[in-house]
Amino acid sequence: MSARAHWRQPEELSKLLRVYLIMGSNNCLRDPEQVLTDAIAGGITMFQYREKGTGALTGDERFKLASRLREMCRMSGVPFIVNDDVDLALALDADGVHVGQEDELATEVRRRIGEDRILGVSAYNMVEADTAVRFGADYLGVGPLYSTQTKEDAKSASGLAVLKEMREQGIAVPIVGIGGIHAGNAAEVVRAGADGVSVITAITHADNERSAAEALHSAVEAAAAADKA
Repeated sequence: MSARAHWRQPEELSKLLRVYLIMGSNNCLRDPEQVLTDAIAGGITMFQYREKGTGALTGDERFKLASRLREMCRMSGVPFIVNDDVDLALALDADGVHVGQEDELATEVRRRIGEDRILGVSAYNMVEADTAVRFGADYLGVGPLYSTQTKEDAKSASGLAVLKEMREQGIAVPIVGIGGIHAGNAAEVVRAGADGVSVITAITHADNERSAAEALHSAVEAAAAADKA
């Protein structure tokens, strides 16, 4: 089994989802490469390149930045996931792809990326979660759990009850919570049933990105340890 395929194993993936940073250049208040450097130093466990929305890079600039961030993740042993764009993921030899409900079907994405790359799928409710798992998702990104202004097309917040419902209804794949999460509420997301938290501005808009990542990591690890105790 390749190292990348090992990351797809549920127990390993659960750990990799602890602190999952999503970021594009337009989410950063300073140089995105420096933001990622500091976030990795602070303990993020997975990274998703998401270059969407107002002010996002396109074309060659987008590819060049993605390539640099990809190399940084590779050097640090942090899985590099591409949001939505399978062609870009394959060109970069990314470790996986994450798709939303309005993006390419998970079954088609799995066919294109093969069996050794991670496939994440967004889910808002139990029906979407069940379908995503049946279609081959390795993990679910569930939310927005709290209100968020980061994603311009974000749905209304679902609250934490959706996580509990998914676990009670038998969703066993790793879950990462998303939407309005920060160090102050990360623990309750894990206690509700998530394996970790996914954030954008909680790190990219922080005064100190490394410290923000460290605080998230500490909160999630403490909640996960307490859950197992």
